[in-house]
Amino acid sequence: MDILLILSIALAIDLVLGEPPHPIHPVVWVGKVTSFLERGSISQRPWVQFIYGSGITLVTIGLFVTPAYFMLLYLKSFSLVAYVIIGAVLYKSTFSLRGLRQVALRLKRLLVEDKLNEARLELRSLVSRDTHGLPKLLVVSATVESVAENTCDSFVAPLFYFLLLGVPGAIAYRVVNTLDAMVGYHGEYEYLGKFASRLDDVLNFIPARLTALLLVLATFLSGRGAPASWRVMLHDHAKTESPNAGWTMAAMAGGLGVQLEKVGHYRLGEADAPLIPETIDAALNLMLLSMLSWLLICFLVGVIHFVFTS
Repeated sequence: MDILLILSIALAIDLVLGEPPHPIHPVVWVGKVTSFLERGSISQRPWVQFIYGSGITLVTIGLFVTPAYFMLLYLKSFSLVAYVIIGAVLYKSTFSLRGLRQVALRLKRLLVEDKLNEARLELRSLVSRDTHGLPKLLVVSATVESVAENTCDSFVAPLFYFLLLGVPGAIAYRVVNTLDAMVGYHGEYEYLGKFASRLDDVLNFIPARLTALLLVLATFLSGRGAPASWRVMLHDHAKTESPNAGWTMAAMAGGLGVQLEKVGHYRLGEADAPLIPETIDAALNLMLLSMLSWLLICFLVGVIHFVFTS
C-alpha cells in the first residue's frame, strides 16, 4: 500500500501546490547539469559526439537516481512515514498535471485576447519549434499537440515507470525525457543527443501507445467521436518523425475532429472542425479524462494486488 500512498500524496501536492520553485526543481537541476556537461563537447566527429553524449546521459541518470534510491532504501527501514512523504515529494517532481494545464489555459487566454505575440512567446515553454511568425491557427495546433504529447511524457509514462520500478524508475524516466528535450536535436551536434533521443524513444514505446488508447477512451467517455480518434490514430501515427509522439497527437486530432499541423513536417487528422482557442479547452478535457482513467486503472490494480498478496 505504500505505492498507493506515495501516489495519492504526490497527486495532492501537484493539485494543491503545483510545481516547485525553479531554484529547487529537480528538472531544472537536470537541465543545469546537462548544460554544464554539454560544454565539454567540441568535436564535430559523429562517433566522438555519440560517445560523449552517451556518457552525459548515463552520468546524469546516475547523479539523480542513485542518491534517491539509497535515501529511500534507508528511510524505508528507518521510518515508513518518512519514506512515504519523501517518496511522494520526489515522485511529484517527475510529473505535472496542474502546471501543464495552467500553461495551456494561459495560452488560450492570450489567444482570446488577441495577444498573439505574447502567445508565441508562451508557446516556447511547451514546444521546441520556432514560434516566431506562427499564425493563431498554428499556435492553437501546437498547443493541442503539446497537450497530447505531454499527456504521455508528463503523466502516463512517469506513473508507468513508478509502478514498474518505484520512485527511482520515475526519476530515471524524467531525466532521460529532459535530456532528449535538451540535447536530442538535429544540426551540427546531432549525435551528441542521439543516445538520449533513442533511449527516450525506447522508454516511451509502451506509454505512448497506452496514452493513445486512453485518449480514444476519453473521446468515448466525453461523447465525442471515438471511432474517428481510433481511425486517425491508426492511419496518421507514422507521419511524425518521432516513433511515439504521432500516436498521441493523432488520437487527439481524431477525437477533436481537427487537423493538427507542423508546417513542412506533418498533418494529422481531418479538418472537420476549426482550430480555435476553445479547442485547447476540449484538448485539456480529453487529457484530464485520460489521466483519470489511467489513475483509476492503476489504483484498481494496486488494490487487487494488495488484497491477493496480504
